Amino acid sequence: MKVFQISSELNSGSVGRIAEQIGEQVLKQGWESYIAYARDNQPSTSKIIKIGKKLDIIKHGILTRITDRHGFGSKKATLKLIENIKEIKPDIVQLQHLHGYFINIEILFNFLAKAEIPVIWTFHDCWSFTGHCAYYDFVGCNKWQTNCNTCPQIKEYPKSFVDNSKKNFNDKRTIFKSKDNLTIVPVSNWLGDETKKSFFNNNKIKVIQNGIDLQNFFIQDNNLLIREKYNIKNKFLVLGVASPWSDRKGLKYFIELANRLDSRHQIMLVGLNRKQINSLPQNIIGLEKTDNTRHLAELYSAADVFLNPTLEEALGLTNIEALACGTPVITFNSGGSPETIDEKTGVVVDKGDVVGLEKAIYQIRQKSKDFYQSECRRRAELHFDKNKCFYKYIELYKEILNLN
Repeated sequence: MKVFQISSELNSGSVGRIAEQIGEQVLKQGWESYIAYARDNQPSTSKIIKIGKKLDIIKHGILTRITDRHGFGSKKATLKLIENIKEIKPDIVQLQHLHGYFINIEILFNFLAKAEIPVIWTFHDCWSFTGHCAYYDFVGCNKWQTNCNTCPQIKEYPKSFVDNSKKNFNDKRTIFKSKDNLTIVPVSNWLGDETKKSFFNNNKIKVIQNGIDLQNFFIQDNNLLIREKYNIKNKFLVLGVASPWSDRKGLKYFIELANRLDSRHQIMLVGLNRKQINSLPQNIIGLEKTDNTRHLAELYSAADVFLNPTLEEALGLTNIEALACGTPVITFNSGGSPETIDEKTGVVVDKGDVVGLEKAIYQIRQKSKDFYQSECRRRAELHFDKNKCFYKYIELYKEILNLN
């Protein structure tokens, strides 16, 4: 058995780590695991293949800016990738992100449509069935359900100076529907429901929620050291983590909360850039992105509550990381984020309700973190253990290939 994954990243970033962890499950079966990637890589246990060069990504980015044809560059890189696939002859092709300036979707799917290889495509966002954007909740756009046109988010990723959303939508629908044996795997029930409203509605759709490494994210016992390091003392620590921080991640709600919460509270945000840190109110501690999972786990563990006021989210891995470290979560009712918690592990607040966020913080504080800690860890172990979650892909491979 050979499983060939295509991912924008390799063992780096959320999607890259997911690809790596699926590969680990493949190897545990005694099968062969291949991961083709474009950028941002860390050491991998799978056999790896680099897709294109940095210049290819730059050219694809320029093409996107001036034509809004994201996904239609990288021709030579994609043709070379197809040669790699032909040489390896995988039993399954597993797609992760295909956006990110590194794949020509038309060339790739022309090959996949003719090849007798089952394809599984994990949806981490909505780009695959829109004419431009990766998310649309923020602007409340539903054009993708019929036919994209006059896109309100041309200046958002993948940013462009022109609007080609109508052509993109029609071309994507034609290209992606050309592959008969294509199974879609959304990472949340919310994204699964959205996919069923799209032109993928006749495909096989199976939701598999993402998991995390519970050996990296667990309850730490050095909370006092973290609090001393950042001079938090005995304040009620409200933590937020994102990268990058943007309007859709809800940065403005932390700014508003900084003016509403009294001095007994301390807000800390992780993943900011230097410009954002310099513009923060004095009562918010701002930190840059960290790839050190141990340090991140220490911050999660030291926090009294994790706050995720996201306005668009496929699932919310940061919520799960916080739970694994014993910290309750407050999140907006947006996307798949509410699926990560229950009434024993956090609070769901109506989207955009900053007063509701404040009340939820007081609610958590009143019960204390000890009230939530064991239930938070238990929920992470029960529902979001990477070994359990990503083994479901093995079951899916076996089902598709009739190996059961």
